[in-house]
Amino acid sequence: MSTSTMFVPPTAALEKMGIHSKNVHYQETPAELTQHTLNRKEGELNDTGALVILTGEFTGRSPKDKFIVKDDTTKDSIDWNNINQPIEGKYFDQLYNKMTKYLSEREIWVRDCYACADPEFRLNIRVVNEKPANNLFAYNMFLRPENSELENFKPDWHILQAPTFFADASVDGTRQHNFALIDFTKKIILLGGSGYTGEMKKGIFSVLNYILPHDKHVLSMHCSANMGKDGDTAIFFGLSGTGKTTLSADPSRKLIGDDEHGWTDKTVFNFEGGCYAKTIDLSAEKEPEIYNAIRPGALVENTTFIAGTNKIDFASKAITENTRVSYPLNFISNALEPSIGHIPKNIFFLTADAYGILPPISKLSPGQAMYQFISGYTAKVAGTEAGVKEPSPAFSACFGAPFLPLHPGRYAEMLGEKMRQHKTNVWMVNTGWSGGPYGVGSRMKLAYTRAMITAALEGKLEQVEFREHPVFGMMMPVSCPGVPSEVLSPKDTWANKDEYDAKAQELAAKFIKNFEKYASGVSDEILAAAPKVK
Repeated sequence: MSTSTMFVPPTAALEKMGIHSKNVHYQETPAELTQHTLNRKEGELNDTGALVILTGEFTGRSPKDKFIVKDDTTKDSIDWNNINQPIEGKYFDQLYNKMTKYLSEREIWVRDCYACADPEFRLNIRVVNEKPANNLFAYNMFLRPENSELENFKPDWHILQAPTFFADASVDGTRQHNFALIDFTKKIILLGGSGYTGEMKKGIFSVLNYILPHDKHVLSMHCSANMGKDGDTAIFFGLSGTGKTTLSADPSRKLIGDDEHGWTDKTVFNFEGGCYAKTIDLSAEKEPEIYNAIRPGALVENTTFIAGTNKIDFASKAITENTRVSYPLNFISNALEPSIGHIPKNIFFLTADAYGILPPISKLSPGQAMYQFISGYTAKVAGTEAGVKEPSPAFSACFGAPFLPLHPGRYAEMLGEKMRQHKTNVWMVNTGWSGGPYGVGSRMKLAYTRAMITAALEGKLEQVEFREHPVFGMMMPVSCPGVPSEVLSPKDTWANKDEYDAKAQELAAKFIKNFEKYASGVSDEILAAAPKVK
């Protein structure tokens, strides 16, 4: 058996689980894991010393292959749907037995780590990996215990991950050869048939999205968070392409975390110990913190090199557009450690509205905030296909639908309750189009968006006049420091005002249609916050 200096592998505990590998690497350092990967020819170094790997067949999550064991623990609490798919316990047990036998016959990497920076909600995790690079991901993304904590470490949850172990769908109850299974009774996550490392991170996120709201009355959130010099915390929700990473990475504020957080009665805390950032079109000018984090210890996925060099071609989509890098939070110069902030004063819902209808910034009532939270709206612009000019709406409940085991109404009610209790402001910020839809109008200037967010954070919008949006109901400021007043009312930026009204009605109808599937599980206050359709 191999282990980093002074760490003794938890052999007896592994054997109790049915894992009898004779070659266990325990709690190895990033340098050791990197060297193992190079020796096994499963990766190579780029010009800055980061480890670059390919994840194989899957370069992203496979949501159709994620299942939750339906048993006495979950049958009445999980919101069963096409995202939260049930599987019988017998299939979990069957795959577990096959998988532990498989891992017993192989060299394995084991890591003890945890989630949740707030000690009151700490979740201890033991990760068992078939490949060293995947164990490096676990090192980067989960929180790292002190050496003194390892001797008596007791895992609350286990992750078993084996990219080259495949299910037999005809007998194992899965859809195909890859799978992500969660058993809330046994507290085990099984990941097989996929080398995509993000399945580990999102598996634990799904677990926390169940146990924190359901058992601890903590609101779990798919968001980024930062804190100002005076300790004021801000939270940023937003789907891909809305500017969440860019706008939360403010050099004048400390980064609490970029993706997963919990909101308690006293704190906002990061679930993770690292960042998992997209690298497509990455540059030192646009995202200097992420760019400079690609160094020894970082794990880069599915990028290609510029021909004849080991310099990453960040513009290349040859393998996937979902190129990624994971690295510990302390690779970021302004990261807050420990990553725990105060109760948030301001929350921002970021949307890239390609229809050009929503205001560039507006204030939401608790009812509107809950409605918009459940909607989780943004709009995708047309792709490169010839003749396609219309944007398409994208809705993801609570800005993270794939990871919500409970009904979205549950998370939204908690948000409304906390808004009222702490008098937290919720703002909707449209980073999308102004003066018309995509193809006619123009993208909102980043400088204006930053000025609006700064004004909200500094309390400068508390003194200005607001007016109500006639369809969506949110309150729009009439003025904002650093922003031309004519930009603040979306209708005023359109040349054809009647066309704006018609398109606003069309977008409102899309919201209402999307919300139908949630209506039976939410309060009258939330239903009353729907946009007004004539």
